[in-house]
This record gives sequence, structure tokens and C-alpha cells, in this order.
Amino acid sequence: MRLIGAGGRPGGDATVLTTAWTLPNLVTIVRFLGVPLFVWFITQQRYGAAVITLVVIGSTDWVDGYLARRLNQVSVVGKWLDPVADRTALIVVAVTFVVDGIAPAWLVWTIVIPDLILIINALVLFRGPLHLPVITVGKIRTALLLVGAPLLLLHEVEGFEQDWISGLAQVLLAAGCVLHLVAFVAYFMAAHRKYRLERAEQQSCPP
Repeated sequence: MRLIGAGGRPGGDATVLTTAWTLPNLVTIVRFLGVPLFVWFITQQRYGAAVITLVVIGSTDWVDGYLARRLNQVSVVGKWLDPVADRTALIVVAVTFVVDGIAPAWLVWTIVIPDLILIINALVLFRGPLHLPVITVGKIRTALLLVGAPLLLLHEVEGFEQDWISGLAQVLLAAGCVLHLVAFVAYFMAAHRKYRLERAEQQSCPP
């Protein structure tokens, strides 16, 4: 069974809907709502509940994409809402982990700094946000981080303090961070290619 691109129908691209009220988008909103709930559980040191919340957050990242393809409910809003939800979840979870002493500071810097550079780059080139198609490396990156994070947190739960859990979590998070940097380079280059293409089209059009 395919995990990436699961639910896709053969026979071409699905119609992109203009309405925001789709089932996949509602699932994505659940991911947004789960982030502050996760932070609250961490502040209360309710790590078991935080693990469950994080698993739900991570699961919705796959579920909304599957439903969008399976139900032919790919939407304009969903195309930018889903990656925004991913980025928001990753950054908030990473910062919360570091503040609570669960993860080292490099986790935040590796995730936050490339994202800030991409945001600034888009503002300089396009005077606003830029929504590029999600690449496979980015999907794998997100999956690794959203699996590694609950495992690292699980190590804090009473009865799950085994070293192998922490070790596996750190390996997954490190691999996710490496792919995050790879995706950063790909998105950065894609933004500049799009900028050059738009400039060339503008210069070729008569005034």
C-alpha cells in the first residue's frame, strides 16, 4: 500500500475545488487545534496525553491528503492550508520540546532558521507568501519528524524510559532535520526559478 500519494485515482489530475468547506480541510483544522492542546498538556507535564495528541496531529497529515485524493476534494485552500499546518505544528512542537528540556536546541534552529529564510525570500521576491507544490522529500521529512517527536516524548512517560526509544527517536529526528535542509534548498531554488520565469514573461509581454 502506498503511503505517499495514497488515495489517488487513476486517469489524470482531479478537479481543484474553490470551496474551502471540504472534509480534508476540516481534518487539517483539527491539526491546527491539536497544537495548542499539545502545548497545554506539556505545560501540565501530562506527557501521556501529549503523546496521544501528537500522534493524532501526525496522523491527520496523512489522512487529509488521502481524503482529498480519494474523495476528489483537492481544493485551492487545502493546497496552502495543509503545508501551513505542517509548518506550524513542526515549529511549535520543536520549540515546546526545547523549552521543556525534552530535545536539544539544534532541533529548533534546524527547523526554524530555514523556514524563516524561505519566508523572507518570498517576501523579497514576491512581496508576499509563496505557495509551492509540496515535494516528496518534504513529505518524507514531515513524516520522520512527526514519528520521531512522539517517540521522543514517549520516553518521558512513566514505564517507557527505555534507551532504545530515545535512541530511535533521535535517529528519526536527525534524519528528518537533514531532509528538512534538503527540502529547504529545493524550495529556495524553486522560488528563484519561478521568480526568473515570471520576470521573463513580464519582459516578453508588450507594454
